[in-house]
Amino acid sequence: MFRRIGAAVVRHPVWTIVAWLIAAVAIVATAPGLPSNSDESSFLPKSYESIKAADLQQKAFPSAFTPSAIALYQRTDGGRLTAADQKDVARITTELGAKKIDQVQKVVPGPPSKDGRYAMTLVQMDSKSAGQPVQADAARTLREDVRQLAKGTHLDVRLGGSAAQALDQQDSSKRGQALIGFGTFAIILVTLLIIFRAPILAVLPLVLIGLVSAVANGLIAYATKVFGLQANSSISSILIVVLFGVGTDYFLFLMFRYRERLRAGDEPKEAMINAVGRVGEAIASAAGAVIIAFLALVLSTLGFLKQMGPALAIAVAATLVAGLTLIPAVVSLIGPKVFWPSKSWQKEPENARFAALGRAVRRRPALTAVASGLVLLALSAGTLGYKATFDLASGSMPKTKESMVVQDRMQKAYSAGAAAPTDVYLSSTDGKPLDKNAFAGYARKLGAVDGVASARMSQLNKDGTTADFTVTLKYEASTDRAIEAVQGVRDVAHADAPAGTEALVGGMSAIYKDIDTAVNHDYRTVFPVAAVLIMVILGLLLRSVVAPWYLMASVGLGFGATLGATVWIFQKGEGHSGLMFMLPVIMYLFVVAIGTDYNILMIARLREEAREGRDPREAAGMALRHAGPTVAAAGFILAATFATMMLAGNSLLTEMGFAVSFGIAIAAFVMAMFFTPSLTALIGHAAWWPGHGDRAQQAAGTVPAQAADMDDRDPAGRGR
Repeated sequence: MFRRIGAAVVRHPVWTIVAWLIAAVAIVATAPGLPSNSDESSFLPKSYESIKAADLQQKAFPSAFTPSAIALYQRTDGGRLTAADQKDVARITTELGAKKIDQVQKVVPGPPSKDGRYAMTLVQMDSKSAGQPVQADAARTLREDVRQLAKGTHLDVRLGGSAAQALDQQDSSKRGQALIGFGTFAIILVTLLIIFRAPILAVLPLVLIGLVSAVANGLIAYATKVFGLQANSSISSILIVVLFGVGTDYFLFLMFRYRERLRAGDEPKEAMINAVGRVGEAIASAAGAVIIAFLALVLSTLGFLKQMGPALAIAVAATLVAGLTLIPAVVSLIGPKVFWPSKSWQKEPENARFAALGRAVRRRPALTAVASGLVLLALSAGTLGYKATFDLASGSMPKTKESMVVQDRMQKAYSAGAAAPTDVYLSSTDGKPLDKNAFAGYARKLGAVDGVASARMSQLNKDGTTADFTVTLKYEASTDRAIEAVQGVRDVAHADAPAGTEALVGGMSAIYKDIDTAVNHDYRTVFPVAAVLIMVILGLLLRSVVAPWYLMASVGLGFGATLGATVWIFQKGEGHSGLMFMLPVIMYLFVVAIGTDYNILMIARLREEAREGRDPREAAGMALRHAGPTVAAAGFILAATFATMMLAGNSLLTEMGFAVSFGIAIAAFVMAMFFTPSLTALIGHAAWWPGHGDRAQQAAGTVPAQAADMDDRDPAGRGR
């Protein structure tokens, strides 16, 4: 099938390119805008208690004051606020409210800090637009206006709160995307120049994948609108890396095989047809594994991951189609001139490093398997210290951003949990008014929970059927201690609710607790489903039920090694309280799915070498010799492109960039290069049971394509 695709594309390259250009223009011109949402609560389904509590608040207390932005004042000299300073704060608050800024519903003064050094202005915005870009725009206006109003005073004022965090996250994301995009381009360009010493070949994937990127983003925008998915600014940064990293991988898979066929003496167009025919199945299987793994995220309960899965799957699918059509069409049109001015493409180097590595694996497969396995196991030990952190806002931007500075100062000046209190909503189950005499006792029980600073009944709805108890925790909302404390609040709120009532616990700490529950659900659901589906793809590709098991086991070890190394670097080395909560899910999917690409390429080449009549050990050595350079180049480029995410300057993308790049390096340079071929050599023909995928396929009077390739090599197995 893939040879037929290659033949059709190579014989009609101009029409293939024109079809891509028409599709790109049509999709980009008509695609809707991609929305963004930074509201953590919107990532959870409505079945979770924190979301039920938020819905109840809207119904019972529609006019309840919930600040979306907080202006924090302190003197420029750091001293206590004077009476004149407090008058200035009151004036600024009044004038800010009089400006009638879009989205702003109410502006009121907040309480001063106990040490008298800080004062606040609290700004309420339309709750229906929480987390949307329109509130980030309102925060930008507020920030400019409040600074203008504070001019001429002794006050230093900074804007924080959820709307300001959304603004800073948006600005940080734009900067991060620019750095990631530039870094990705530079790495691909420089690395391809070093590998091929051909400027056309270095620039070509950037141009072609740029076209694919425009198509993929348009398709993602369509899918987001049609299926009502959530979007997040971090997805754009990940998309850049996936499109260019994976796209370059497939480009390299094809170009290395194209160069090999040219060295074997094929006519240029026939060389490309043979290249697509040979490596097309490996590319399709590799892309299929990645797409399946990403689509498994649809089973997630988190809106953030539900959006990421289909978006990345669409990106990889577009890259796959381009890898089998657009890239072969363009390269076949250019021909061998694509390698200009280098002459090295015409013959394989005599003393290839990978030939030496192949001989080492062939001679000592057991030692190679044990040594590489021990490296993976040793790194995996770090997983025992893994802890999660749930503050997506602070994880998505540097600590120096204004909203993060406000959050840090408020934690020191006020009770750590004051900025995001927990609410317990006590409601009558029979529609009758609540017994007010029970409120004091209920509040005392809530206040006695470990980790609670204070608890009080703050408001009652008009019908008297729902009461709001404000519970202030001793810890900042996203910390492990706050999440543990809110579980204690829930236990007491439910167990000690008066007869005829039910309690719902909401607030940011409750949302983080529910996110923790949702992520644990995803671990039990997404991981196994993705693993099983990838194993099915491997089984279909290799026609074996044995090989997929040890291939997935090796990838599992790679995941453990990656998570362990990340824990050691960031938790032990950098002193982070934990890793971002969604990191293991993302890491699993990237390392397992994309890491499987290299295993697929290596094992497919090993099978091809075995079909030429080589014994298992010799086949493993030759596979490493011929597929090793492709795996090394692709693995390095993809790992380096993911590493550019560390340039974004926030802990989420820094941790993600390191983890995924390290995992891909492990997948390429440990698993695919040594662990997988050495295990396959040790297991021998049994690895292909119940089929005979490694046996030479030669009928009487015919010569298989694989054997025909041998005629183009010298007795040592080198290509011409």
